[in-house]
Amino acid sequence: MTAPNAASTGALAGTGVTSTADIHANLTAAGLYAHALRRGEGRLSADGAFIAVTGQHTGRSVQDKFVAEDPEVSQEIWWGKVNQKLDPAKFDAFTGRVRNWLGQQPELFTEDLYAGADPAHRIKVRLVTTHAWHALFARNMFIRPPVEELGSFEPDFVILHAPGMEADPEVDGGRAGSPTMIALSFARKVIAIAGTSYAGEIKKSIFTVMNWLLPAKGVLPMHCSANVGKDGDTALFFGLSGTGKTTLSSDPERALIGDDEHGWSDKGVFNFEGGCYAKVIKLSQEAEPQIWDASHRFGAVLENVIADARGNLDLNDGSLTENTRSCYPIEFIPNTVEGGMAGLPKNVVMLTADAFGVLPPIARLTPAQAMYHFLSGYTAKVAGTEKGLGKEPQATFSTCFGAPFLPRHPEVYGKMLAELIAKHGAQVWLVNTGWTGGAYGTGSRMSIKHTRALLRAALDGSLNNATFATDPFFGLAVPQDVPGIPANVLNPRDAWADKAAYDKTAKHLVSLFEKNFETFAGAVSDDVKAAALRAAA
Repeated sequence: MTAPNAASTGALAGTGVTSTADIHANLTAAGLYAHALRRGEGRLSADGAFIAVTGQHTGRSVQDKFVAEDPEVSQEIWWGKVNQKLDPAKFDAFTGRVRNWLGQQPELFTEDLYAGADPAHRIKVRLVTTHAWHALFARNMFIRPPVEELGSFEPDFVILHAPGMEADPEVDGGRAGSPTMIALSFARKVIAIAGTSYAGEIKKSIFTVMNWLLPAKGVLPMHCSANVGKDGDTALFFGLSGTGKTTLSSDPERALIGDDEHGWSDKGVFNFEGGCYAKVIKLSQEAEPQIWDASHRFGAVLENVIADARGNLDLNDGSLTENTRSCYPIEFIPNTVEGGMAGLPKNVVMLTADAFGVLPPIARLTPAQAMYHFLSGYTAKVAGTEKGLGKEPQATFSTCFGAPFLPRHPEVYGKMLAELIAKHGAQVWLVNTGWTGGAYGTGSRMSIKHTRALLRAALDGSLNNATFATDPFFGLAVPQDVPGIPANVLNPRDAWADKAAYDKTAKHLVSLFEKNFETFAGAVSDDVKAAALRAAA
């Protein structure tokens, strides 16, 4: 076997991969485009964005994610469906096979990147992949170091990305019958991904790492977007996919810090990433011009987006998946916070897309209610957003608005949030971006204009001057009079033609909250227990 050349040795240092292949290290966007097109990895849109199709996997493979049961960290990990145990020996066998497979490929692409805008809390990440477009995705999503720092770059964590390799469950310890496997070891500081081309696995694996590392440093990692007003007031937007984190934080009147992942330290808020990963199904140029523009230009990576023969995008076409995505550098958004860092949050917004149509468009939460809704992490999915869903909405509870990415017990993150809110005096709001006037199929989607108007009133402080009334079903403080917002929008029961149907639906949703909270009831304070929703006897 020919010895690896000096260039490949440096590019692969710390990865365990040995190769005599052509190694393309830290290429520019243009360079990665050239290789991706040469290799037939995708095509260009009419505006110059790169379009990739991910095949079978158009979203995360949650059942195929495993964490090595390293003795050094095992007692601190939240084991279960989210973090499935993998014997360390099996992890070593799997990563060994991935390294060997990568070493046999004719070409490899590497990227050296940062996760974490705050130098005090960032990590260095080295990606090794077989595809130029995946390298471009990572280059867009993470923070690109200055060129002068690349010569001495030593990774803290390594991602071994082998989308074309099939895992062997019997050998690797993965899910029976599945050729896909995502395995992470906090002790070995390695992530190995095989059998899936969905690029979100790269992004979320590092988010999981940050969720592991930062609590030990007194920093709260958060699945949220963030922006800052002209007066320096920072706002956080928690929410699951489809609730509007990216859309609502990309506000022309406020500077974007980031659209998905942040840390909250005693000094302020900082972005983990250097890019955005926006869901673009049915994206509206009128309602979301910043995301639209960012997705229609050279440098953006589009996943599973449909285009015609001339490359004109059809963002309404979900024939491959409803989870169509656009990945672009954060600087594609015109009004961003340089450096990805801002001050302490003044407002915290928890977003939910309530497809049952019974939650108000906005409500003010007490600290105890904030903790309750953070641990609940509620939204509702409807047909068209995920395969296998029927006509009726399905309630989804993802604790801390990010359960799939939490390696530690949820109470760790919940306690940290409660302490930070109390220490810094942030106001918390619950915002429903879902349905009004009826459930999905009967009512209509909440107007984004109304949502933006209510958010702006909350963030500039004027909403605190409104008259509030307590909702009888959810115990929420709901404003009764907001200029430009119809009263029947503020009070969801008034928007329903059938009041008895509203009452029945609201009681049903309360019962779902109650059942979900049983998981955490024994680990929270008495005031949070008192704030918990309870179904009527």
